[in-house]
Amino acid sequence: MTESIEVLIVGAGPAGMAAALQLQALGVQVRVLDEQSSPGGQIYRGAHEVSPRRSEVLGADYQVGISRVREFLASGIDYVPLASVWLITAEREVHYRAAGQMRRVKAQRVLLCCGAYERPMPVPGWTLPGVMTAGAAQIQLKSAGQIPACPVVLAGSGPLFYLLAWQFLRAGVRIEALVDTAQPQDRLRALRHLPQALGNIAQLGKGLKLLYTLRRAGVPWFRAASGLRIDGQGHAEGLSFVCDGRSHRVTSRLILLHQGVVPNTQPTLALRAVHRWDDQRQCWVAEQDAWGELSVSGCFVAGDGAGIEGAEAAALQGKVAAIGIALALQRLTPEEARRRVKPVHRRMARQRSARPFLDALYPPQNDFLAPADETIICRCEEVTAGAIRQYAALGCQGPNQTKAFGRCGMGPCQGRQCGLSVTRLLADAHGVSPADVGYYRIRPPLKPITLGDLANEQ
Repeated sequence: MTESIEVLIVGAGPAGMAAALQLQALGVQVRVLDEQSSPGGQIYRGAHEVSPRRSEVLGADYQVGISRVREFLASGIDYVPLASVWLITAEREVHYRAAGQMRRVKAQRVLLCCGAYERPMPVPGWTLPGVMTAGAAQIQLKSAGQIPACPVVLAGSGPLFYLLAWQFLRAGVRIEALVDTAQPQDRLRALRHLPQALGNIAQLGKGLKLLYTLRRAGVPWFRAASGLRIDGQGHAEGLSFVCDGRSHRVTSRLILLHQGVVPNTQPTLALRAVHRWDDQRQCWVAEQDAWGELSVSGCFVAGDGAGIEGAEAAALQGKVAAIGIALALQRLTPEEARRRVKPVHRRMARQRSARPFLDALYPPQNDFLAPADETIICRCEEVTAGAIRQYAALGCQGPNQTKAFGRCGMGPCQGRQCGLSVTRLLADAHGVSPADVGYYRIRPPLKPITLGDLANEQ
């Protein structure tokens, strides 16, 4: 049986929580589905039950999330945790599994707040045990207070890269080395955005504080590193790289990689919404109007799933989308909607002012966008970069065809780990833009379900 509701929000991160609270304040019936056991998304994961010590380690920005999660839980909003959404249709029918039951909801409006995931950073040896993403290590810290028992090496770049290093220092983790892959030309390109970035001087100040703390702690720091390779037989044993024209090797049994985050476009792609290729950030972004509505009528997107801009901007996007939905449902007049959204837009402009500077300072590096032939790209099916280049030489034109050539993208991750790399490799091989190559055709189920689940759907 299909249940009818006014608004369904998928995701309870900063954007989803803010949107739900705004809609509730406007008298709109709303339900929030979240695949986590508690609200907060990745950024505020575990905030509802964090210990004082862990809260102190994670820092002031995380502590802001604690109050937001508590406000959301106290609101009485219809919140469904551990809900796995596996199908969203253009008619705004959402199928999900929760509490062991398959459920189906038809909503007048759907808001997708599905967040982001870490950009894959394929380097030789990245599939060895002992290699993780920085985000995965941070999740362990946030959700369970677990920290590495051995010295670690962090390799890559980006705000999360330095934030995790700072948090590890506060938690007592020994950092064997920071291997920063940002290049000198990136810093030069970023400088032209610095005047605009000063509009969010608080954010810049936080970043400088992190860097100062790491430098003062004497953490070994290698800049402009390239040629990364993880050494080991059966387990990671160290990281080799080139820095200042010399070869280096740092020994460690735990290597943490990070090369930024990208929007989770799986749900919006599954809806067949229009997407564009963002050449600066080297990823796909769903096109949306001023209220966050997609090209699919009645479906909206907000937060990092609409473009990476940080937790504060994500929450503000959620409010904008909520006002737009209330307008579409005729709970607000156009004049009321414009009046309510105006101060939100002002705050968003301040939050976004530093983003061009950060994007220019920490771009994804070509070493990882188009890695060496021997590097595994599709972890699920163990397809290498060289194999994908060979497919292109044989006439493979796009990511979907790689499935026929070598099962690339057909594993459990459904292309999340290899999709952007496959697009870039094929584009380079054919001498065209990634926008011309396209992406995998995303099909349901978006999350794994069993045949028994399908049989039991009512």
